[in-house]
Amino acid sequence: MTEYCFPRHVRLLNAGDYQSVFNNTSSKVFAGEFLLLATKRDDDQTRLGLIVAKKTDKRAVGRNRIKRLVRDSFRHHKIPLAGLDIVFLARQGIKELDNPTLHKRLDKAWDQLAKKSKKSSPNQKRGHSSQK
Repeated sequence: MTEYCFPRHVRLLNAGDYQSVFNNTSSKVFAGEFLLLATKRDDDQTRLGLIVAKKTDKRAVGRNRIKRLVRDSFRHHKIPLAGLDIVFLARQGIKELDNPTLHKRLDKAWDQLAKKSKKSSPNQKRGHSSQK
C-alpha cells in the first residue's frame, strides 16, 4: 500500500531539480493538452514535478483538480517509470477535459513514456546505428 503514496522523496522540490529535467530531457510525450518531459536518474527512484500555470486555468480549484488527477495517476504508474525524473506541463485546453478522459490520456502517456525511456539509453545517439 505504501507504493501508492506521494511523499516528499518522490517529488521534484526545487528549481534545480526542474532545471535538470529541462536541460537533460531524454524522453518526451506530447499528449495535446499536456507534455511529459523525463530524464534518467542514476538510481531507481521516480520523482514527479507539476507545472500548471494560471494561463491554463485561472481558478485555483481547476488547477488543483488537474494536479490531484495527475498525482493520483502517477501513483499507480510509478513502478514502470522507475529511474526517471518527470515534469508534467499542463497546456491550453486541459481544463475542458473531464476527469475520466484526463485519466485515460494520462494512462496512455505514462505507458508511452515508460516505453520511450526503456528504448533510449544515455550512451546511444539518435539516428546512428552500429551496423555498417
